[in-house]
Amino acid sequence: MSEEGITFHSYFLQHYFWIILFSKTTTPVAAPTPRAKGTRKNAAGSRADIGWQHGTDVLGNGKKIKCKYCSKIISGGIFRFKRHLAGNRDDAGPCASVPDDVRYLFLKIVAESDELASKKRQLLDIERDVCVVENHEIEIATSQKKGKFIVGSSTGVQKTINQMVKKDLKEKVDEQVARFFYTSAIPFNCIKNEEFAKMCEMIGKYGIGYKPPSYHHIREPLLDKAVKDIDVMLEDYKKEWKKTGCSIMSDGWTDKKRRSICNFLVNSPKGTIFLYSLDTSDISKTTDKVFKMLDDVVNLVGEENVVQVVTDNAANYKAAGEMLMQTRKNLYWTPCAAHCIDLILEDFEKKLKVHQVTIKKGRKITTHIYGRTMLISMLKKHTKGRDLIRPGITRFATTYLTLSYLNDNKGALMSLFTSEDWNSSKFASTKEGKDVAFMALDSRFWGNTVTCLKTVSPLIEVLRLVDSEEKPSMGFLYAEMDSAKEKIKNNFNNVKKR
Repeated sequence: MSEEGITFHSYFLQHYFWIILFSKTTTPVAAPTPRAKGTRKNAAGSRADIGWQHGTDVLGNGKKIKCKYCSKIISGGIFRFKRHLAGNRDDAGPCASVPDDVRYLFLKIVAESDELASKKRQLLDIERDVCVVENHEIEIATSQKKGKFIVGSSTGVQKTINQMVKKDLKEKVDEQVARFFYTSAIPFNCIKNEEFAKMCEMIGKYGIGYKPPSYHHIREPLLDKAVKDIDVMLEDYKKEWKKTGCSIMSDGWTDKKRRSICNFLVNSPKGTIFLYSLDTSDISKTTDKVFKMLDDVVNLVGEENVVQVVTDNAANYKAAGEMLMQTRKNLYWTPCAAHCIDLILEDFEKKLKVHQVTIKKGRKITTHIYGRTMLISMLKKHTKGRDLIRPGITRFATTYLTLSYLNDNKGALMSLFTSEDWNSSKFASTKEGKDVAFMALDSRFWGNTVTCLKTVSPLIEVLRLVDSEEKPSMGFLYAEMDSAKEKIKNNFNNVKKR
């Protein structure tokens, strides 16, 4: 379509809808009084609206009108006053004394006014869609003149106008996205990823005909380009390190092959980035090798940029940190707060007898139940589907969280080991089954469980805070530890022996 044809098409649509709108005949209600040219319709001295025949202007500016029938003063001008006479409760209080013929007259006027306003709104929506169509078609015509090919222009135009069709299409697209997640076993929280939203937006901008990259492209050239983009972004972070300084963080873990892996990350006010991973299976055992590993990272980042190096609190890392501070006078070694709290929980389990015995009994109960499918089914019946094992932030936090969940399900466990299902099962007659049932029904075990939880609950709250990635923990860590100590004291009524 040529540009002249497009302009005529838009002009015809707009004027066609105006002709339809005003061609409908309406019953005349009353001939309005003609007003002088250039005079505002409801200005003082010019009362062309029929509503002024039934009210008096109180202030002379048309904003407050006194009804001739009920003497009520209506604020909001002639628009609300006509609804007062029509008996409309939404816009103004209805007149109780208006004659029936007057009320019917204004009911018709108000209805016609609302209908006209609705049609105008619809027309504005149509005109807006027409403008979108016109601009889109002009772009297509211009592109075709330049020899460019655009896919699916006509269908794209129809979808822009017909919102109902687009709504149905959106539902189908949503179903296909969900099906992709289900069949690929993708975690649902991936849909919250900002990159996923950007991907959908870019596909929408491309339009019909988009083909996703092949297995080869996403595996090699696109991956190489992503690495280069990350390297470019890393340069911005390095500039920030020189301005504000940074912290080097090490995160040790063990993979499925029992190899010790250490990840190194760099944190600054701009954010945290991953530096590299290192197989530390033959490094993390001796102090000298750990020192060499940390020193190499400092060299890579730049000693002048490093404020502190954060590692776990193991003896070899602690000694290596001291050596690092002696060699590098301008930086500090800092133990990981989460690891320190984890070591505190470990000491509780190993050095406090009540914790050691209680955890051992709780572990025996959970191991016995979860090692037998029939007992798991019986447990779910009594706990209403809840489990006894809760994964935690660290290994020792998991131990105490499981103990907490045992305490929460105390009633269900006691009900289980006194039920007919248990007594009639083969497990109730075995020695191990009898021992587990005795532990679960022993009031001393539950009393000791409460004692253990009173000790560790405040510390686990701090552990959650310091291990969170939402905000830096250094600003509130010391205050939270002091608060945890006070809570532990209060839990035992300030009795030091307890």
